[in-house]
Amino acid sequence: AACADCHTTVAWSPSHFDHSGVSGSCASCHNGNTATGKPTNHVNTSAACDTCHTTSAWTPAGFDHSGVSGNCISCHNGSTATGKSSAHIATSATCETCHVTSSWTSVHFDHSAAIGGCSSCHNGKNATGKSATHVATSATCEICHSTAAWKPANFDHSAVTGSCASCHNGTTATGKSATHVTTSASCDTCHSSTAWKPAHFDHNAVTGSCASCHNGTTATGKPSTHVATSAACDTCHSSTTSWAAATFDHSAVTGVCSTCHNGKTATGKTTTHIASTTVCDDCHTTAAWKPAHVDHSAVTGTCASCHNGKTATGKPTTHVATSAACDTCHTTTAWLPARFDHSAVTGSCSSCHNGTTATGKPVTHIASTNICDDCHTSVAWKPARIDHSAVIGTCASCHNGTKATGKPATHVPTSASCDDCHTTTAWTPARFDHNAVTGACTSCHNGTTATGKSTTHVSTSSDCGSCHSTVAWTPANFDHNAVTGSCSTCHNGVTATGKTTSHFVTSLQCDTCHTTTLWTQLTFRHSSGSYPGDHAGQLACNACHTSNSQTVVYPYSAYKPDCAGCHANKYKADDHNNVPVATNRDCAGSCHRHRVTDGSFGGG
Repeated sequence: AACADCHTTVAWSPSHFDHSGVSGSCASCHNGNTATGKPTNHVNTSAACDTCHTTSAWTPAGFDHSGVSGNCISCHNGSTATGKSSAHIATSATCETCHVTSSWTSVHFDHSAAIGGCSSCHNGKNATGKSATHVATSATCEICHSTAAWKPANFDHSAVTGSCASCHNGTTATGKSATHVTTSASCDTCHSSTAWKPAHFDHNAVTGSCASCHNGTTATGKPSTHVATSAACDTCHSSTTSWAAATFDHSAVTGVCSTCHNGKTATGKTTTHIASTTVCDDCHTTAAWKPAHVDHSAVTGTCASCHNGKTATGKPTTHVATSAACDTCHTTTAWLPARFDHSAVTGSCSSCHNGTTATGKPVTHIASTNICDDCHTSVAWKPARIDHSAVIGTCASCHNGTKATGKPATHVPTSASCDDCHTTTAWTPARFDHNAVTGACTSCHNGTTATGKSTTHVSTSSDCGSCHSTVAWTPANFDHNAVTGSCSTCHNGVTATGKTTSHFVTSLQCDTCHTTTLWTQLTFRHSSGSYPGDHAGQLACNACHTSNSQTVVYPYSAYKPDCAGCHANKYKADDHNNVPVATNRDCAGSCHRHRVTDGSFGGG
C-alpha cells in the first residue's frame, strides 16, 4: 500500500490501518512488539491469528479446537471458558473422556470414572431415576443393577420396604394362585423370601370356612365317631393347634338332653337333685349346670322344704323378723323386688329402716325426733303428714325451695324467718310485720303483691312511708312538698276541702293566694298590667271586685285602668287649677307619686 493509504501529511501517527494492503502472516506484526501479540492467558495454540480472529476486532472469534494444544481443563476451568457446573456428574475424568468439541451434549458416558452413589445422578433429573412402578426399596441402584443395563437385575428381598403384595400381584411378580387358601394375610405371614414352600400356616388370617379345607381330603375332617352336628369346626374347636380342649355347643345337637345326660354317656341327675319332673333344659343352660333357672311350678312342697339354708338359700340373719312364709312376700321369679307386708313385722319402724336393712332417713331428711309412722304410712313414703311440732331447726332449714316450698320470687323481701308471719297450719292468712321488710314500700304496695296507690290517690312521687305508717293507711301525715299535681286535683270538695260556695270566683289555683299551712292569711299580689296600683288603705277584695269574681266593673270605664276609672266623681277641678279629670286621670302619675299618701284621698 502507498503511505497515503494509512498516513496523513501532518504526522505519521495516528494512522488509519488497512489490513488488506498487508502481506505476510499476522504474527509478522502481532508479535508483541510491532503490534499486540498473544497475551499470557491466551489459549495455548500454534494456529495463526486469522484462524480464529478477523481484521475487524479480536472478538467475537471463531474458535477451532483442532489447533489447541494441551488438555480441555487448561481452558475449561470456569474462568477462561465454561467449566464443570455445580450440577455436573461427580467425576475425576477429563472433559474429552465423555465430550466432543462439537457440543457438550452427545456424550459417551463411562460409569467407571463416576464417583459417588448411583442416586447422585439417577434421581429423575440428571439421569433416569426410579420409576413410579419400581419395587419399593431403600437399596442403592448397584445392589441389584449393573452399569451395562437395567435388566437383568439381581433381586434382594431384604432391602424391599413395601408389602409382598405390592409386587406379588400376578403382574409385577407371581401372585396368589386360584387354588390358594382363602386369606387376607400378606405373603410373609406364611412364606419366606427363599422359596414358597415349606410355609408356616396361620389359621387367624384364613377367611373361608373350616370345612373348605377340613373335608377329609385337603385336611383332616370329622371322624365317624364325631358327635352328630351340622356346626362348623370352629363352633366347638377354638384352638388351631389341636382338636382337643373343645368348647361344646349344644345348639347344633339334635335330640333331648337325656339321650346323652343319662349318667352314662354324659352326667345325669344326681341322687340329691331336687325332685322334679322337668327336663334338663327347663332349668339348666348348655353353658354350665350352674347357675340354673329353677322352675318352681314343677317342684312340690313348701318353700322352706328347699329354702332352709342348706338345699337352697334360706332367710339370712339380717332378714326382717317375721313368721310369714317366703311366698307371702316373695315371688318365684326373684327375691327382689318383694311385696312387703308390714302387718306381720314386729318392732318399731327404725328396727329395719335404719339405712342398712331398709331405707333409713336420708341426709336430706327433715331434722325431726319423730318416728317414721308419725308422718309416713306403710304403703308409701309419700305423701306424708308433716308434724311441725316435732321438727327441730329453723323453718328455712326445710323451706329453702329444695326440701320444701321456699320463698317464691314474688315474696316480700324480708330477713324474717317463716314463723314470724306464717303458722304451721297454712301459709295464709299470715301476720304481717313491716319491721322485718328490707325493700321499699312500693316493692310490695304496687297493686299486685299488696294494695298500691288507688286511682284517686293524691298525685305524688313520695314513698308510702313519707305519709303513712305501717299500722294503718289513715290517719296519714300529709306533706304538700311531695305533691306533683295542682291544688285543685285534690282540693275539689271530694278528695279534700274545695272552694266554698261563697269563695271568690276565680280560675287561679289555690296556692296563688293560700299557703299549705293555713287557708288564711292570703298572699295574693296583683301582677296584671291593668292593675292601677296599690292603695294606701287596706281595701277588701270586693271593694273593687264588686261581683266577687276576677272581673272588675269600672264605674267610669272611659278612664280605666287609671285612678279616674273609679274616682272620677271625687275629682275636684278647682283643687287642681281647674284642669279637667281627663287630663289628671292618673292621679299617681300627676301629683300623687306612685302611691296615694293622702289619707283623705278617695274620701267622701
